[in-house]
Amino acid sequence: MASEPGYIGTVRIRNRLVMSPMISNMADPDGNTNENHISYLEERAKGGAGLIITEYTYVDRRSGIGSRNQMGMYDERQIPKFSRLTERIHAHGAKIFVQLVHAGAKAIGAINEYKIAPSKTNFDPSVREMDASDIEDVISAYRKAANIAERSGFDGIEIHGAHGYLVDEFLSPWWNKRTDRYGGSFENRIRFAQEVIDAVRSEVDIPVGIRISLYEDEEDGYSPDYGMKIAESIRNIDYVHVSAGNNEPPGSSASFYSPHAHIFQKLRGSTGKTLIVAGSITAREDVDLVLSAADFVAVGRAMLADPYFPMKIITGKGEIRPCIRCNQGCRNLAYGEVRCTVNPYFVVPEPRKIYKGEVVVVGAGVKGLEASLYAAKSGLKVVIYEKEDRIGGQINSIFDASKAREFRQLLDYYGRTIKKYGIDVRLGERYSGDGIYCLPDTVYPDLPDKDEIWIDSNVYMYHDLALRYAAEHKVYLSSYSLTSLDRARRKAYANIARKAGVTIVDTADHYDVSIHDRNQYDIYQAMLSGIEAMRSHIAASENEYL
Repeated sequence: MASEPGYIGTVRIRNRLVMSPMISNMADPDGNTNENHISYLEERAKGGAGLIITEYTYVDRRSGIGSRNQMGMYDERQIPKFSRLTERIHAHGAKIFVQLVHAGAKAIGAINEYKIAPSKTNFDPSVREMDASDIEDVISAYRKAANIAERSGFDGIEIHGAHGYLVDEFLSPWWNKRTDRYGGSFENRIRFAQEVIDAVRSEVDIPVGIRISLYEDEEDGYSPDYGMKIAESIRNIDYVHVSAGNNEPPGSSASFYSPHAHIFQKLRGSTGKTLIVAGSITAREDVDLVLSAADFVAVGRAMLADPYFPMKIITGKGEIRPCIRCNQGCRNLAYGEVRCTVNPYFVVPEPRKIYKGEVVVVGAGVKGLEASLYAAKSGLKVVIYEKEDRIGGQINSIFDASKAREFRQLLDYYGRTIKKYGIDVRLGERYSGDGIYCLPDTVYPDLPDKDEIWIDSNVYMYHDLALRYAAEHKVYLSSYSLTSLDRARRKAYANIARKAGVTIVDTADHYDVSIHDRNQYDIYQAMLSGIEAMRSHIAASENEYL
């Protein structure tokens, strides 16, 4: 099913796998694309995606920008640059849609001239309620952006009507408190979205769709039934793309604490329209499940972890580097560019030169395993020595059941991949000869064995240790400790920790462990360290290996 071509409007998509729109922060400060941004999207087109949907792209520079270095579409002088993007995607047989957005109340105050929304809410007191002139200006901005998109070679347009941005703010009773023709009833709340769609439709002759939140994760947010009503009621569109969420997590980027394909599981019947479904789709079985009822499946983080996820799904060949739904690198977007905790090749190049020879690696934790794979891809014969009886190092000691289940997929991947490359793994053997020693660069101290334990650390390990020690000790965890977690993971973890007996406190007079590490040693850092160690070794021994 995933390999079958499908249609969105009149546009033929080569397969049913869509790269979901994800913030990258890789565009230029003026919203233009650039070589790094193009290469990032192009790699996913090479990897077999049938359709690429760009990250949310603002239509108004005065009030619509939602993130730093967000792509923007607002001036016809941008057409040459965007044309380069679409040409590069098309060269690999994929189609590309642009997702257009106005951030509304979620616009960044330091970047935008002013902030507007359908209504004033407690979300941000500085937001101004939109009048008729504001509404007309924003619709006009969408129309202009659509014109630029079509002239730049984009194959379609998606209106972002989800996640608490402006269109969704009109759709959602949580946001929309208006009493005029744009609020007060369901028919009035969908009016703005319909007017945006109709305006875009009048400007272009390419498919137009909308992304909506199927449900909101607020205590008083709307339900899947309301989301389905939106999907059924919006007219003049070629497809509906369902995601989830408003302000509260988990939304579409759910962590390992949520089920896979969680949005799909809340669908209610049929929308009567071409349907794309997103939400924690990271494995073959997730794809098959969603495509049992939807027309297309939107894959986000799994294509960050492995750009060739679509091709591997379709052909059934190749080991998929798994997304572990940790929401670390991919959600660290306040000031950073998109990264992936399990994919170091965002910042280091794949091996390009083939050598001959043998290398010994000591340590089969993540650092050693990634170093070994890099060496094997470079043509070297690899022997790994590991004193323990299994690969994985510190991942094997994870106590949190949800985290352990997802993270151990990474060890399964390594196990299969090192076998594929013929890497000789010698478990339960200590080694002290020449080789690349891949022991952890940083070892954080364990917790003390005492009745009361006080923790103040953003290091991920201590979240896990807090749960482990809470079974027999009184554990106190500072609220600062949760700041390294994205909102989805933080909320779920806090609930689990409290149920386990962990007390979360704002401040304390004393902590047994107080470690604040902005660049903590995690899976990603271990992978980078292992690759760098192997690259340095190969460079120093290049004559020997030629």
